[in-house]
Amino acid sequence: MAAPTHLSVRDIEVLGQEFDRLRAEVLASRGPDDARYIRRVIAAQRGLEAGGRMVMFASLLPPAWLTGTTMLALAKILENMEIGHNVLHGQWDWMRDPDIHSTTWEWDSASPASHWKYAHNYVHHTYTNVLGRDRDLGYSLLRVTPEQPWRPVYLAQPLYNLALAVVFEWGIALYDTEIEKSWRREKDLDETLNHLGSALRKAARQGLKDYVVFPLLAGPAFLPVFLGNLTANISRNVWAHTIIFCGHFPDGTRTFTEEEIEGESRGEWYLRQLLGSANISGPAALHLLSGNLSHQIEHHLFPDLPSNRYAQIAPQVRALCERFGLPYTTGSLPRQTANVWRRILRLALPGPTQPATGRTSPEPVIPAAPRESRARGLVEPQTPVPLAAGSRRAAR
Repeated sequence: MAAPTHLSVRDIEVLGQEFDRLRAEVLASRGPDDARYIRRVIAAQRGLEAGGRMVMFASLLPPAWLTGTTMLALAKILENMEIGHNVLHGQWDWMRDPDIHSTTWEWDSASPASHWKYAHNYVHHTYTNVLGRDRDLGYSLLRVTPEQPWRPVYLAQPLYNLALAVVFEWGIALYDTEIEKSWRREKDLDETLNHLGSALRKAARQGLKDYVVFPLLAGPAFLPVFLGNLTANISRNVWAHTIIFCGHFPDGTRTFTEEEIEGESRGEWYLRQLLGSANISGPAALHLLSGNLSHQIEHHLFPDLPSNRYAQIAPQVRALCERFGLPYTTGSLPRQTANVWRRILRLALPGPTQPATGRTSPEPVIPAAPRESRARGLVEPQTPVPLAAGSRRAAR
């Protein structure tokens, strides 16, 4: 996607001010309804988990196994996506509830919360889609943009991406230890070993809980409960992988160079988040089960706002995109999933590859605004600037 050079320095400054205003409005309006929302979601998730595990104790009967496994899978998806991810972002810290706080929450995932918060909240949300800085661009395994140099190992990336989806929580736990930095001598070996030890201890607790303790409690239903827990975890992993990839890697999302982030302003940071993300359209249930990461654009713009507000502000964000002639990339889950897999297949191959400038989602990208539309509040463009594309600032 070409940089939006139709925007002047002043245009980008005004855009940043508009996003700041929108964020301030939501921050000022947080209150009892928001707190009630997250507490209800947590209560529903815990009810699903407890009920699912109890039903699975009768899983020698196939209907009980299916019902219990489904309930547990839904509970794990809710805990991982709408609760854990967003609590650890600090979205609910304003409630001052020590039980729902980013400093105390430990989620039902193999990755320790402290490791994930650094790798995701700081590195990814600061350097979103910046080649060489954002490790989440392909998770150090995949070629997801033509700007990444091709290597023979990428020929197999459709296969190992499928495997990654199945073991996603375990892959993220290992990924967050940054072992490859130790190999490159960019990270102290003792620090790496400490991080690896923490990850292994957390992973062991997760494995013990799901694959030993609860199956043993089921007595003669040990094997069905073991398989039910395994199925629930794989379902959660595949779902999380799908949602995350659809929000970051479909056609229509941009990547950026380290040179482009030099001296990046607040407005340019917002612009990079907007251009590097994609949404998923769908019903309210999809938004809930995706942790509202179906509103990935809004999440990247405002990672610390309560997730239940993303649907509320999405029309305003889209209106700003239209006003400034910027794309707002969105599409249904099936179309975005097919789009991502098509990209992974295409970029597995060597040779010249056309950069991803288009998209196949059913809702068209909003085109650049014509010059006459600037009468709606935009100043006339001055000297166009290249899109600055990253930030040394931590995600707000």
